[in-house]
Amino acid sequence: MSVLDQQSIFTSMLQEGPFAVGDKPPLSHPFSMETKEWVGSISSNPIIKTRYRAVRNQIFEFLGIESFDEVFDLIHRQDVKRDTARRAHKLLGNMFGIQADDSEICRYLKEYARHADDVVNSLRFKVLAPYASHIEMTNEIETTTDPVDLLLIIFNDRFHQKARFEAKRKLQLMNLAGSIDQRERETQVVAKFSQFLDFLNDFVWSPSLKIGDLEISYLHSRHDPEDFKCTDVKVIPAKEAEMLVPGPGEKLTLVKRRSFGDDGRETPIYVSIRKKPPSAKVLKLLRKNQKDPAVAVDDELGLMAVLNTVGDVKMFMKHLTQSAVQASSFMTLEDISDTLTGGNYASTSTGSSVKTPMLKFFARLGGMRVEFIIHTNKSYLNYIYQRDVSHDEYEIKRIFDTGVAEFLFPKDIYHLNMDKIRQGRINWCRKRIEED
Repeated sequence: MSVLDQQSIFTSMLQEGPFAVGDKPPLSHPFSMETKEWVGSISSNPIIKTRYRAVRNQIFEFLGIESFDEVFDLIHRQDVKRDTARRAHKLLGNMFGIQADDSEICRYLKEYARHADDVVNSLRFKVLAPYASHIEMTNEIETTTDPVDLLLIIFNDRFHQKARFEAKRKLQLMNLAGSIDQRERETQVVAKFSQFLDFLNDFVWSPSLKIGDLEISYLHSRHDPEDFKCTDVKVIPAKEAEMLVPGPGEKLTLVKRRSFGDDGRETPIYVSIRKKPPSAKVLKLLRKNQKDPAVAVDDELGLMAVLNTVGDVKMFMKHLTQSAVQASSFMTLEDISDTLTGGNYASTSTGSSVKTPMLKFFARLGGMRVEFIIHTNKSYLNYIYQRDVSHDEYEIKRIFDTGVAEFLFPKDIYHLNMDKIRQGRINWCRKRIEED
């Protein structure tokens, strides 16, 4: 289900529906023509009516009021708003499992506000970079971190429609950021990430090298002009790469490689270790149309490895499981998908290509569940450069094809044609890959 669907879990954010942010705040008189028309628009949909009542009741309980008429007092009386904010902070602290005083809860809320801004800015400076000025946040919204202030802005006629929508959007993103932070504290992700790095350094990588000692090499590759798929690749040292000028259809790709030892043989391996930042997790919740991080974000800890051959990949798998035993932990491999030796990758992610070759699995060890994505040199280069496969293209497609771009920047407010932008950004991505 798309995040833009009327059955979406984020219905209250949609500009096509009863929760749309209009030219005027939603505080019309109960017997006004606008209110009668609005009631008529939702009367035939019992699900929408139920969701409206739920959202309305949440607003009343959060602000400690019994009707929308009382919102004016909160907007115009600072003393009443301060008392309401202190009460609301305690409610939010208990909801997110923060056992602390008001100042500490406010610190968490400011973090959630920063993560919410990071979600918007990550798209503004990457996928939607040419349209940064179009989607730039209203200054007053970017500097506001208190949920009560943001909620009241939605009902304040002094603020433009765009600012009121951005206040509502920021509240929604802050809520997701809070859920993610709560799960990270419950599952101790930061501590486990540190343990994972210690495990790799102590038991997996070659002890003959110091931590962080990496061999700089380059992958010199040739690519098919039809789809830019890698047809040939060889590893060359840095000095040779300095003398080489790639021609048309050629690429020179830097890889900083570690090594692991097996039966007295040192095998080079390029490794990229990742821990998703909160903004990336929020975007994933939106793409998956989920509010529960436990359901949608299953790859909090991850490692991507690149080896020379399929034989080296098999050797690394064996070495990995043996290393876990040395660390006094059994290792099980779950959800294995192997397309390095042929076949298609049966991805369920919107925007992902079924032509993506890789070995993918989750390793459970030492109380952790870590995602591993393993490539050979050739499949890694396809992952970077091949048409309809490259990760840069995938990042663009999934933001548009899941509806997240339109969801965060609706057309009636930002006046952007997302279908046209999508194709333009893909064309730019291919030009940068194939011509640079």
